[in-house]
Amino acid sequence: MPTFSHVFEKFIGSIDIFFKGMLMTLQVTLVSVFIAVFIGLFFAFLKISERKVLEWIADLYIYLVRGTPLIVQIFIFYYGLTTLHISQFWSIVLGLAFHNGAYIAEIFRGAIQSIDKGQMEAGRSLGMSQTLTMRRIILPQAFRRAMPPLGNQFIIALKDSSLAAFIGYYELFNVATTEGANSFDYMTYLLIVAVYYLFLVFILTLLVNVVEKKLAVSER
Repeated sequence: MPTFSHVFEKFIGSIDIFFKGMLMTLQVTLVSVFIAVFIGLFFAFLKISERKVLEWIADLYIYLVRGTPLIVQIFIFYYGLTTLHISQFWSIVLGLAFHNGAYIAEIFRGAIQSIDKGQMEAGRSLGMSQTLTMRRIILPQAFRRAMPPLGNQFIIALKDSSLAAFIGYYELFNVATTEGANSFDYMTYLLIVAVYYLFLVFILTLLVNVVEKKLAVSER
């Protein structure tokens, strides 16, 4: 087991390469989550649709994501999309977005269905269309209710991005395993990368808490 002084020395000496890896991790996570939110919202609407065929399509998508490991999905997207000359970055982003979109769909579906049905009827009685009522009345309330589980899903997405290392993408975990292999000192660099992930999760948790409090105040 490496000593604290040894780990600290390596931590200071590798700040530049881990910082680059951290930026790549954040880039992959943020872009994939952004896309996943739209995918999730789309399939959430399919889930609550009155047309059974649309609901079945959403159920099939969610079942496929839940029924297969994320690492398998990433490899499928990577080998499938790179043959179409899509870059490594976008194949990873789309793979992660595809995965997270299913869980976000269930979050949005639950949040939308938790809103009292009378609010939709009230909006329609005021002359608004169903789409307009959904956009102006239902979705703002649903988003506030969905924020806590969405925050948790964003944190999970950040940690899941480490699987991109298995297809050679230069991110935090890839940096740790590469440096560990080069120095034959895996434990030291695994401890270092754990600190970086803890830091990122801490910052993201703070941001989610701030957003939740602001939304809670606006709801009063």
